[in-house]
Order: sequence, then C-alpha cells, then structure tokens
Amino acid sequence: MKGYTGDTIKNVALLGHGGCGKTTFLEAALFATGVINRVGRVEDGGTVSDYDKMEIEKGYSINASVVPVEYQKTKINFIDTPGYFDFIGEVNSAMRAVEAAVIMVDAFAGIQVGTEKAWKSCKDYNMPTLIFLNKIDKENVDVEQVIASVKEKFGNAVIPISEPIEGSVKEALTEAVAESDEELLEKYFEGEEFTDEEFNSGLMKGIASRSIVPLLIGCSLDGRGIKEFLNALIKYVPSPMDHPDYRGVDANGEAVQRKCDPNEPVSAFVFKTIADPFVGKISVMKVVSGKIDSGMELYNVRAEKTEKMGSIFFLRGKTQSEASNISAGDIVAASKLQYTQTGDTLCDKSNYIQYPAVDFPEPSLFMAVVPKAKGDEDKIGSGLTKLMEEDPSFVMVRNAETHQTLIGGQGEIQIGIITAKLKDKYGADVEAVDQKIPYRETIKGNSDVQGKHKKQTGGAGQYGDVHIRFSPSQEDFEFTEELFGGSVPKNYVPAVEKGLRECLEKGPLAGYPVVNIKAVLYDGSYHDVDSNEMAFKIAAALAFRKGISEAKPILLEPVMHVEVIVPDEYMGDVMGDMNKRRGKILGMEPQVDGQKVIAEVPQSEMFKYAIVLRSMTQARGTFSMEFERYDEVPVHLAEKIIAEAQKDAE
Repeated sequence: MKGYTGDTIKNVALLGHGGCGKTTFLEAALFATGVINRVGRVEDGGTVSDYDKMEIEKGYSINASVVPVEYQKTKINFIDTPGYFDFIGEVNSAMRAVEAAVIMVDAFAGIQVGTEKAWKSCKDYNMPTLIFLNKIDKENVDVEQVIASVKEKFGNAVIPISEPIEGSVKEALTEAVAESDEELLEKYFEGEEFTDEEFNSGLMKGIASRSIVPLLIGCSLDGRGIKEFLNALIKYVPSPMDHPDYRGVDANGEAVQRKCDPNEPVSAFVFKTIADPFVGKISVMKVVSGKIDSGMELYNVRAEKTEKMGSIFFLRGKTQSEASNISAGDIVAASKLQYTQTGDTLCDKSNYIQYPAVDFPEPSLFMAVVPKAKGDEDKIGSGLTKLMEEDPSFVMVRNAETHQTLIGGQGEIQIGIITAKLKDKYGADVEAVDQKIPYRETIKGNSDVQGKHKKQTGGAGQYGDVHIRFSPSQEDFEFTEELFGGSVPKNYVPAVEKGLRECLEKGPLAGYPVVNIKAVLYDGSYHDVDSNEMAFKIAAALAFRKGISEAKPILLEPVMHVEVIVPDEYMGDVMGDMNKRRGKILGMEPQVDGQKVIAEVPQSEMFKYAIVLRSMTQARGTFSMEFERYDEVPVHLAEKIIAEAQKDAE
C-alpha cells in the first residue's frame, strides 16, 4: 500500500447497531475495489475486519479495526467499530482518529437503539456524518418509509442524495446548501441559481457543520450502491487537512494548537493498542502533523520517555504492509513501543504538545474474578494488566478489604470477553462472581464492662484488668481515659488502646470492621509482677467483645448515591424497580432526552443493575453511582448476612 498525502486521505468511522452490516459493507467495498475476490461472511469468520479469534467465535465485532480502501486515487481509512454497547470505548477511540462518521442503518430493522447511540456519538464529537441505508434487498423493505422515519428521528438535516447529484435530489439539497452560507442564502432568496462550484462548496460546508447529513442507499451483499457511496465519501467528507487545528497543551499546560500539515513539527495520537500474539504490542496512531519515518525517535509526553519508531506499517484488518514515510493525516501502526499506551501523544521533544486522552466511560458493572485453579492469582493479575493495555475501557481493582480482584466494564458481554481472553491468551481460567459487600458493625446502645485476663503457669504469670464504657460516636473510633488513683498505670494505657484498635478489624456480629464507637477506660487493676503490655492488650480485647455485644450491636451497609437518566416512557418501570431495591427516591430533574432520577440505594441491591437497566429500557437508560454513607441493615436481612458470615467462618 503506497503512502498518501493528507489531501488524498479520508478517515471515516463506521458506526451503527450490532448486525446492521458494517463489517459486510467493508467486504463489499474491498471487493468493489479489487482487493479481495469474494465477499467474506461474518457467519463464516472470513471477513477482513473481524479477524480476532474471539470475534470469529462470537460472530460480532469486539475491537475497532482499521481497513483502508483505495479508490479513485484516494485512501479511505475506515475504522470498523463494534455495535454492541459494551464496547463503546472502541467507538470513542475511533472517533478521535477520524474526520467523519458513517452511521449504517439496517433498512429491514429501521432505527435501532445502536442507531440512536451512534447519532449521539456523532453529535457529542461534532462529527460530520453520513448515513448509509443498508440491506435494501430484503423482502418487504419500504425504503421511502425508512427514510421518512430517519428524517423524523434525526431531523431535516438528513437529506437523501444519490450520486451523481442531479434532478430532484439537487433541488432538495439547494435550500440546505443555501443555509450553509450567508451569501448563498441571499442569492437563493433572490431566485438566482448556484454555480456548480458554489453548490459543491456549500454542500461541503453544510456537511462539515452537520447542518447537512447525506443519506445514501445500497446493499453490501449484492454490491448495489457501494461505489456510489465511496464516490460520495471521496467527494464530500472533509480531508484531514480540512480539520480545524488540533488542540493540546504544551509542557507548561498552556493551550497550543497544531495544524494537520506535513510541514508542521511532528506529532501523533495513539488511539488504539493491539496485543498481537506474534508481533507483541502494536500501537495504532493518527499522524496529526509532520511526517513519521521508521527509525525516528519521538517523545512520549505522558511517560516522559523517548520511543524509537522501529517497524511501522499500515494495517488492513490483521494484514500488515510495510510503511516508511507517513504524512500528516494518515493512520499507521508501530510495533514494540516500550512505554506507549492508548491515549498517548508522541511528538518532537523540542516542539512539545499533548493531545487530550481518549474519553472512556465509567464502568457500570463490577464482577469479582475467582481463579478455578489454586495458585493462578499472579497469572490473573499480569494477564488482566496486559488486556487493559488493549482495552483501557475496563478497570481492574484489588479490594484490600474483601481480598477480591474486581473487573469493571460496561456489561456482561465485555466482562465475558475479558475472562475468555484471560483463559485463551494467558492460561488463567476464572469465574466471574458477585463482589462481596464491605459491611460494617457498630452499636446503638451503651455498655459498661470489665475485661480481666489472669494467667498463672508457674513462674511469671499474666495479669490485666480494665473497666471500659462503650457508647456510639460520630468518629470512627474515640478512646479516652478517666483513670484515678493509679488503678491502671499510665504506661499500660497505650496497650489498652492498641488492644481495642486491633479488635476494630473484626466485629463480634459477623466479623466485619467496627466503626463509630467511643471507649472510655475508667478503672482497672494491675499486679506488680504479672502485669505487662500484652496482658492489658488481651484484657482490652475481652472487654471489647463483651462491651460491643452488650451495647445493641447492629450491621451497617454501604448506601450509594445513584443517578439514572432514562427516557420518559420507561420512568414507571425504573421507579418501580428502584422501590424493589429498597431505593429512596430523592428527586427528579428533566433532561433533554428524558428524566434524571436521583436516588439512594443499598450497594447490595445494585450488583447487576447495569444488566437490568439495559433490559428494562432497551439499552436507552444510563446510570452513575458513587458511595454516599453507611446505614443500618434491616433486621431480617441482617440475620441472614450474619448467619452466612458465621457459616463461612466455620
């Protein structure tokens, strides 16, 4: 594959609902341009774009993949993105490397949730957008009706066009073109016709500003409309050189901009990392400015390290073709960069710039991974770390309290893929289970107890005796002493406090940490020979167990602050479901696309909420959650939790 300059490159993301035909469209485009001699089928695992073993096995895209199509002396770098919502991180990465997006719509299924989400992504990134109505070959497809529903959903900016633009299509576009430029609008109102140059220039401006969203139709399976669509992309999609200046910061954090121009200082943005079993780590990047050569040294501004660009190559799915000199605007891959991760900026050290990192969504589902074989813990940790390089949209958290390794992602499918890859690539077989709840124990009442430790075993014995009052506190733990007359020597008081603090780690109810208590040491006794620090520590521990048990101990659970954004039509279901989860609704706020429900819900009721909300709202609802406080567990639930904890301890 030869190198192209920025004015003959188009970078385009393919978006849409799972199964709308993005991957097959690429097969049709490669077939139409003579790269392949037959159109591969997703079902057979024979497509250029879905080459990963897991993608072939599952039958859907998991990773964003770069597939260049060379046509009419232009290279269109397509980035095929997954349609499943669990892999939204891949979409966000792709959107950082392109100047336009194509939303693919299944003409038979019409507008689906993934279509709406793709539209929102384009809007959020202010991305010039085209729509391709695919699968028009299916029976009972009323193309005009589908186009009408797309216009109704996304507005009058959506304008059906055909290549070449003439006749009624041109008439329909003329008004939209006029609105893209004040001079053209004036000319339009005066009844003057536009020249071809004015029309095309206005159309380009309208597409760039998203006031015009061209819609074309075709069929990937029989090749109808494919070349016409490629022509439209070449003609109307902005080139990298047309992109507004790229914004970043310099070494002092001050705003700085860089043009997509081969004559500017070199800079590149790494938008994807691939873990290749043969080559190792592959960093896929957009060359924003300047030129990149193999052997060139570039500075990684996040890692503050210099990277040598060893082998650089173009990707087409899994196929690699050698590259030597890459100009601004193109997409290229480099192998074995030591420090570089997704979201990093590489640049000329003397012309420092750092572009914003990729925006990944917060995880909405956390699961604990438990090894099926003993001794696999290290393998799991290192495997997950390597998988996070490839997919930074999931996180790994080691919970020191519950001793669980948690992985957080967008849903069950993503977590299932992560655990499958962990076994396949790194030989660590795990089971994904619910995470443990970090309960707490406290007291509601007061107690006054004695803790006495007396041991005589020949020779020196052990003796410690303390009287302690326990009561609730606003602080995690308060300790004071009110001793008089030397009942307990002052040098043993720190041992008493230490003994109590050690007991806080494991409460008497169910073995959970104890919080919000006050302990007052007010009396005791000692022995001149047998008393020592250890004896008073043990005496304090005896007093703690007795004192907490007599002061109306209760179990506390973490309560989360939850915000759910949901379309109006699902409000009833969401509110009803919140009540079933012991949720307390705090309020509602109107949103552009529905309502925001604000609630407090116990963490134990929110484990699989991501899955339930997706099912309840057809994936249109979203939520965020953060820790708020601890509250008392209802008695009937506390009894069960305590019984289970005691059973586990046996």
